[in-house]
Amino acid sequence: MYDKKSDKAVEFISNEEILRCLDESKKQKPLEFYMDIVEKAKKEKGLTHEEVAYLINCNKDEVWDEIFKLANKIKNDYYGNRIVLFAPLYLSNYCINGCTYCPYHAKNKTIPRKKLTQEEIKKETIALMDMGHKRLALEMGEDDRINTMDYLLESIKTIYSIKHENGSIRRVNVNIAATTVENYRKLKEAGIGTYILFQETYNKENYEILHPTGPKHNYDYHTEAMDRAMEGGIDDVGVGVLFGLETYDYELVGLMMHKEHLEEKFGFGPHTISVPRICPADDIDTNDFENALSDDIFIKIVSLLRIAVPYTGIIVSTRESQKSREKALKVGVSQISGGSRTSVGGYCVEEEETSQFDTSDKRSLDEVVNWLLDMGHIPSFCTACYREGRTGDRFMSLCKSKQILNVCGPNALLTLKEYLMDYASDETKKKGEEIIQKELANIPNEKVREKTKEYLQEIENGNRDFRF
Repeated sequence: MYDKKSDKAVEFISNEEILRCLDESKKQKPLEFYMDIVEKAKKEKGLTHEEVAYLINCNKDEVWDEIFKLANKIKNDYYGNRIVLFAPLYLSNYCINGCTYCPYHAKNKTIPRKKLTQEEIKKETIALMDMGHKRLALEMGEDDRINTMDYLLESIKTIYSIKHENGSIRRVNVNIAATTVENYRKLKEAGIGTYILFQETYNKENYEILHPTGPKHNYDYHTEAMDRAMEGGIDDVGVGVLFGLETYDYELVGLMMHKEHLEEKFGFGPHTISVPRICPADDIDTNDFENALSDDIFIKIVSLLRIAVPYTGIIVSTRESQKSREKALKVGVSQISGGSRTSVGGYCVEEEETSQFDTSDKRSLDEVVNWLLDMGHIPSFCTACYREGRTGDRFMSLCKSKQILNVCGPNALLTLKEYLMDYASDETKKKGEEIIQKELANIPNEKVREKTKEYLQEIENGNRDFRF
């Protein structure tokens, strides 16, 4: 039985409802039918899981031309041309799960196991600061004996305590295994930004096959994790699936149902949606996965998410190539990683033996910033909303009213200015200064625009960390 109000995973993510939607959506409709859904999306109020099912299975080029144009417009309406940058920091690859698509799985004896000490975490954090990063996503395998909650909390405290030259980490997001309400409360008290957990796949039967052993085998406990996180006070949560484990249309409908459940129960949906797709790793061959995505389908998924959930951030990591990320940026992506290492301790010692997956975009952060500037984007290192308490429904209200352009736009310019002053190459600095001057004129509110100019001059004079 499908019930988005239910607390039970198998009811708010109903296999029967997904299959019904997909069965109906594969029966091709007249052009007007699809265009009517696109017209609804133009109101920028979002779409239902059923409407998304119809669109992802639509084979009419005219419809997709409209979807791509609309996705670009909605992204600019809500987020402007700013792109938020972050980096992952891997703390430990010890894991007791048996996930068949991840090299951290317990039976893998070829990958060296490593857990960072607090001193090593400090060195990794300083290495990230020296690149210019302000926002991290902590990653670690699941092993309650080794990767304890106390270890994670101590690591967060260590990262926040470090002040290095003009650098500091201002937002720590956390991507760890499903846990208890009590532990989520501890993470909230530790000052995390977003709690991130990928579903991997919404198909319960397939999920249990892909996770044959370990605590992650429990589909219900994993799928209901976001409910517990929100009950624990974390109002910024990030969802996603690993595309390629199941058919893409099944996953997309499941993702939309999860979003609808959170909205129904808590009044607002996920802060971010990530769209990783299966890629090669230590002992993982993508040829083993018959549902691996083509580039064309990947871009269609990103564009559909943007028009279906207009106010939610969409994240693409360095799993994707430069070419793929460039396409995705045009249809709705608002956050990307840059200069990433997916190995434990990889920022201080560049090695791949402990990597979770291969990165396709291996450019430095400065090269990524330079590239974004060339495309007319504002690279942003902003963390102001989190630090000002604009999270959860408060952020969503700001975003839905489009007042975010009077807040996040100026903050993006201020953090870009910091990056240019402290870390950028000469070429990147020149391009960045030009875009700052150009974008100042686009700040709608005159008082905010003038205050932004004052703050930019303060940064020029050596002061740091201004925000709206």
